[in-house]
Amino acid sequence: MLKKKRNVKKHARAQLISIKPSDDRVLKGVREVTMAHIQLAPGPPGSPQQRPHGPQMKTENGVQTAGFSGRKQSLIEDARRERSSSSAGSPGPSRYGDGFVFEEKDGRVTLNVLFSLSNEKNAGFFKTGKIFETFEAKLLHIESRPGRKLKNSATDLELFMKCEVHSSDLDAFTNSLKRVVDDVRSLPEEKVPWFPQQIKDLDRCNMLITKFDPDMDQDHPGYSDSEYRKRRAYICELASTYKQGDPLPIVEYTAEEVFTWREVYRQLRSIYPGLACRQFMDGLQQLEKECGYGEDRIPQLREVSAFLKEKTGFQLRPVAGLLSARDFLTSLAFRVFQCTQYIRHSSAPMHSPEPDCCHELLGHIPMLADKEFAQFSQEIGLASLGASDEDIQKLSTLYWFTVEFGLCKQNGTVKAYGAGLLSSYGELVYALSNEPEYKPFNPEETAVQPYQDQTYQPVYFVSESFEDAKTKMRRYSATIKRPFALRYDPFTCSVEVLDQPGKIQNALSQMREELKTLHGALETFSSS
Repeated sequence: MLKKKRNVKKHARAQLISIKPSDDRVLKGVREVTMAHIQLAPGPPGSPQQRPHGPQMKTENGVQTAGFSGRKQSLIEDARRERSSSSAGSPGPSRYGDGFVFEEKDGRVTLNVLFSLSNEKNAGFFKTGKIFETFEAKLLHIESRPGRKLKNSATDLELFMKCEVHSSDLDAFTNSLKRVVDDVRSLPEEKVPWFPQQIKDLDRCNMLITKFDPDMDQDHPGYSDSEYRKRRAYICELASTYKQGDPLPIVEYTAEEVFTWREVYRQLRSIYPGLACRQFMDGLQQLEKECGYGEDRIPQLREVSAFLKEKTGFQLRPVAGLLSARDFLTSLAFRVFQCTQYIRHSSAPMHSPEPDCCHELLGHIPMLADKEFAQFSQEIGLASLGASDEDIQKLSTLYWFTVEFGLCKQNGTVKAYGAGLLSSYGELVYALSNEPEYKPFNPEETAVQPYQDQTYQPVYFVSESFEDAKTKMRRYSATIKRPFALRYDPFTCSVEVLDQPGKIQNALSQMREELKTLHGALETFSSS
């Protein structure tokens, strides 16, 4: 294993496999916190509690603050621990007059409650803490997201809390909450993690991982540069306010940012012909011809998205940072690729600890212009919908060793197709040298292969072809246990759950019509 830093330490997209995705099982439409809002999560039993400044709230394990405690441990780990500790012998859900759903055991009830905070009621959060203290409630899990800002509404934050209170206090507890916050309601537990069924639902898939954010990571090249952080925050805000169907935001890049792009583009472009796969080179040449790819300008997502839509049906969506595994893979199911628009710090043009526009535009986009590879990417996304946390972890690892760091055979030689390689000068050269170990791509083995996110990979997986990789991926996906089957409708950009005979019959009817068209085409061809 190399000890030195890579020349381009590209934080590949699948870095997100190192942090498990947030638990969706209780949210069904409620998504997690963005970087602009709080994350509260109890630490592991017996662990010391951090006490930074800020508002505090009592939890089962001690005191938590409204800071970024989720950076060192994900919400899913806390939720999983609480689930395992409280599920044994737990009776089924019950209801009372106002429709609140809860589970009762030993004189205490576990309640999933959702409520809103408006600008006029910022103090409501602190009053909520007082209510928890008054009723000796245990806070088991908390998440937040930006509120849905409707006309004539000042709501700017929605919070989800899983808590435990005395059975006799349930009425008084919920009524007290209603007096200090808005739109109080409860949610039942979901056995299958929520997933979007329409492309517009991707607005809810915005769980960000702050691990490599320059505001949080002292090793980030831009950590001590306040102007860089301010600029990045501005670009991230454009992504945070984006809604599906809006025009993609245009970023007017500065001369310094274009200079950084030029350095990266020039060095990588010089080695692509001998190391990159044929599909990548074809895509890059088309982008240079049709989208103005080159040294002197950073392409805009709007024009690149239009290009991809025409070539393979993929489209781009701006994102404010590194997404959770579940949310990122979910987007691929709808042929949507989430793209950052900020660029790495100018002091380290050949180094980035996280995805940036150099990684996206140079590493990913040329490959997404290839139909077979685009289909392969969507297959991984579709396999993730409704999958368990364990399966999401495996699918993320598969993504890491294929879409990010994959190699393939072409004309008797090994070429690179992974975006993490194609946006990293140092690792691209290393991966195609005699130093690393090569293994044939086998999803069952690849899904559990340990990976490196701080140094070069000691092992790379080589596919015979994209068609072969896609076939193997489909076989692997069939082993993922879900109580339903899914079908993607490209006409409506939606996912249909095939859980009823009528839906299956409709799908078969559509397939018959398509087969008739193909049969007619074959007859015409054979008679000519």
